[in-house]
Amino acid sequence: MTMLRSMLFVPADSERKLAKADAIGADALILDLEDAVAASRKDAARSMARAYLDDRPQRTAQLWVRINPLDHADVLADLCAVVGGRPDGIMLPKAAGPADIAQLGHWLDALEAREGVAAGSIGIMPVASETPAAALAMPSYADARLQRLVGLTWGAEDLSAAIGASTNRADDGGWDMTYRMVRSTCLLAAHAAGVQAIDTLHADFRDVAGLRTSSEQASRQGFTGRLAIHPDQVAVINAAFSPTAQDVAHARRVVAAFAADATLGTTSLDGHMLDRPHLAQAERVLARHAAAIA
Repeated sequence: MTMLRSMLFVPADSERKLAKADAIGADALILDLEDAVAASRKDAARSMARAYLDDRPQRTAQLWVRINPLDHADVLADLCAVVGGRPDGIMLPKAAGPADIAQLGHWLDALEAREGVAAGSIGIMPVASETPAAALAMPSYADARLQRLVGLTWGAEDLSAAIGASTNRADDGGWDMTYRMVRSTCLLAAHAAGVQAIDTLHADFRDVAGLRTSSEQASRQGFTGRLAIHPDQVAVINAAFSPTAQDVAHARRVVAAFAADATLGTTSLDGHMLDRPHLAQAERVLARHAAAIA
């Protein structure tokens, strides 16, 4: 599974932004057919997204498409337009729960067959928290056995509107209690389901220091990547979700310490006791490092 550190939204109807997107360095570009596109531009956005996909059979970044919600009148038009372009994945906004992912998967089954696209090759990532019911349903992803599910991400803005909150921030500037709970649930549900945990966006794209601090914190907490809304955010996010040289060196020493005697359940390094969870963490660091340099 390719690890996605940065996923950058690009309005699919913006010729200027699409032209620049290849050079930005995001692990994935999300061609947006939903919130970034006015109703009068939906048809143009679908055509431009398909052309962008068709022009890139060989890709340095994954190409995803954010379609309109499952209950939106345009959702099937979105899918019919882009599946033949072989996107790497579909981002589903306002997903109510695993049943929505299953339904989207059935549509993709049919469209992949129609378009000659490899069966099951298009992944799905829901924005899994945009209504109260969706937020409460997130734990159910853990044992839903959704083969196309690649990751889970969450969002705060739509949820704020849905519950009538005037803000989603606490007095100290961090997430308020409800959104901390939703964020933690997303993290746990993703890991329980064995998929990537993608943190939500940092809305102030000019706040580089805040983006760096919160991204490094998210990486330490177990998130594997983050959404981006501006090209200038990508390099910061990629760095935050890539193990440092010191992290990699330490992880290699931990692995070597256990490899010296595979029968041991514990060992020591620099005067500290290590057990199997430390080995598992070291192996995850090395896997993330390998994915980042691939």
